[in-house]
This record gives sequence, C-alpha cells and structure tokens, in this order.
Amino acid sequence: MQISRSPLARPFPEMPAIAGVTLRAARARYKEWDRCDLTFAELAEGTAVAGVFTRSACASSEVELGREAVKQGRARALIVNAGNSNAFTGYRGREAVEAIQAQVSAALGCGVDEVFVSSTGVIGVPLPKDKARAGIEAALSAEPCSWEDATNAIGTTDTFAKGAGASAMLGDTRVEFAGIIKGSGMIAPDMATMLGYIFTDADIAPAFLQEALERANSATFSCITVDGDTSTSDTVMAFATGKAGNARITGWDSPGADAFAAALADVCRNLAQLVVRDGEGAAKFITIRVSGAVSDDSARRVGLSIANSPLVKTAIAGEDANWGRVVMAVGKAGEPADRDRLSIGFGGVWAARQGQPLADYDEAPVAAHLKGQEITIEVDLGLGEGRATVWTCDLTHGYIAINADYRS
Repeated sequence: MQISRSPLARPFPEMPAIAGVTLRAARARYKEWDRCDLTFAELAEGTAVAGVFTRSACASSEVELGREAVKQGRARALIVNAGNSNAFTGYRGREAVEAIQAQVSAALGCGVDEVFVSSTGVIGVPLPKDKARAGIEAALSAEPCSWEDATNAIGTTDTFAKGAGASAMLGDTRVEFAGIIKGSGMIAPDMATMLGYIFTDADIAPAFLQEALERANSATFSCITVDGDTSTSDTVMAFATGKAGNARITGWDSPGADAFAAALADVCRNLAQLVVRDGEGAAKFITIRVSGAVSDDSARRVGLSIANSPLVKTAIAGEDANWGRVVMAVGKAGEPADRDRLSIGFGGVWAARQGQPLADYDEAPVAAHLKGQEITIEVDLGLGEGRATVWTCDLTHGYIAINADYRS
C-alpha cells in the first residue's frame, strides 16, 4: 500500500555530526521493498548509554536484552532493523538477536553487552538469521551515511524522516545533540513510544544520562498518543560519546548539568511531536493543555484520557466543536474532577467555565480554529496547581485504511 506523505510533515533538519558516531545503512531485505532497512551506528569506545523501554508484558527479545545491557552503561554499536519486529517469536527470536550481537562484537572487538539491537515491523515472525547476517556484513562495509538516510532506513509506515538537533554550552564547551526517531502507529505512552535514538558528544556519566533521559521522557514521549496502543518494541536510547571535551557531568550539582538536561529534553520533545505529526492518517495536530489538577501526574492522565478518546479525535477530524466529548473524557479518566469547577476551551476561546456553558459563547471563532491543522484544547479542572501538556492527532478514515492493509 502506498501511503501519502502526512500533511503535518516537517522537512528533515540540518543536524550536526556527532564526534564518535559513524552511521551506515544497508539492505537486509526483511520485506519485499527496494530500500535500506537496517541502520548501523558505530560508537567510540567509552560511549555512555541510557535507555527507557516498553513496559509491555509481551516485549521483544531486543527489549529484554537491551533493558539488561543498558545497566552496564557502555555502548559500541546500535543496530536497528525495519520490517520485522521479532516480537512474540520465542527462543528463535532471541537467538537471532544474540547472533547479531555476536557478529558485531567480533567485528568491533567489544563485549556483546555493548551491542544494542532494535527491531520494528510485523509481530510474530522470527527475524531471519541469514538475512540478519548478510545485512550486518553489508553495513560493516558500507560507506558512512547521513542522519536522514539512517532515519529513512528504520521507518515502517512513516511518511517522512524525523530528526531533531540541539546544542548546549557546558561551561566553555559547546556540545552537540542529534536525534532520530521512527513511529506513526501503535503509539501510546507506557514509558516511551516507538524507536528513538539521541546522540551527543558530551561527556556524561551513565547514571546521570539515565536519570536525565527518564526525566525528559516523562514530559515528552510519555505525553504523546496516536491510537492508544503500546508497542512490544518501544525503545528510546541516548548515547554520549564524551568527545566534546567538557568537564564530565556526574550529577545535578555538576556545572552544565541543567543545560545538558534542557537540551536533551528539547530534542526529545521535538522528536515526540514529529511522531504525532506523522500519526497514521492524521490531518490535525492536537495540543491538549490541562491545568488546575491535583498534581502534574493527574493532569497528564486526564490529558491522555482526552487524547485517546475516539469520540474526541473524530470530532476534531470532523471539525466539530463538541466540547461535551471532552467533558466525557475528563469524567472517565479516573482522576479527581469536579463537574462544577470544570472549564473547557478551544483555541483560546472558553466554551464552558466552572461547570456551565457560557451564556455569550460564540462558536464561530472555535469553528474557524478547528478548520486549521494546529488545534488546541484547554481544560482547567479548578482543583489545584497540577498541569500537563499532551499531544495527539485526529482519527480519520486514513488510519483504518493503513492498518487494514498493514501486512500486505
């Protein structure tokens, strides 16, 4: 099935080279397509690694092995396969991942636990070992490629390549960030969503890198949803090569720690929003701002209840200012809410305040707002100081068409 480029797509940005990172792309031919479907990132010795992984009870072997290996804090290689998720494949799937790790560790002269593997695509089909072996051999001898080429190689139903860069001053030293991501469907937060990788030349202790990534994840990847479904393969990883030469950051008291964390969070936020912009069949990008909750976590859960509601998402697709559906989604969230304190608005125009529709509510500006591609929903619970922002997209006939034909 030919999928049209998302109307919410963004051009691939200029991104800096990261010292200590070499990218290559190759064809393992996991599906019958005429494109590269394997990305190989070779990392300098001493590269620190951090990761957050799906909480799915049916996680892939790639996730299980990665979750354990990331604890030792070092990485020499990342391999990402597209077209086959290798999830729900039992011992055969695990053997395929271990074979890839062994092949790469032998080539680079590193430990197998320094080789990280991710796979994405159809669930329930073991990763073919012969194709994996040939793909790695091709990648090892391939010429270095660009960030955009590496990103295109890991896509499945993605309609555009997604990347984000940033820089930060750590004392007198400038450090660079480059992030790539794939994801379009099966997107719902349960740690993170999709496959995303952030690279930096900063010198960061693995423990702090892990803490900073988890903090960034909670406010970005865990605040997006396309369809409410969490993947078996969700992975977000950060790699710090240490080549910038900054004074090493070991904790929040280290000079430059806040600047590093802010830049990392900025990259994560941009990547997360790009995934929503490429939501399967999406025509509108929706920002949901929740305030007045009893806590930030409660606000996020209310926001996700709204964002995951098919009734809200289809109303936005139909450009219908049906704020009653937002009331419904708030009420079903399972979080503290008071009907008589609830306020709801669209695009900066309040439709209801403190539990009642406004007598002078004019739907015309709201209707005009909903005809655009960038939609904002505001909810004030009126209970406390908790707030959160969640991002999603509308639900259209295109989503059904893409997923009805996914395996063809």
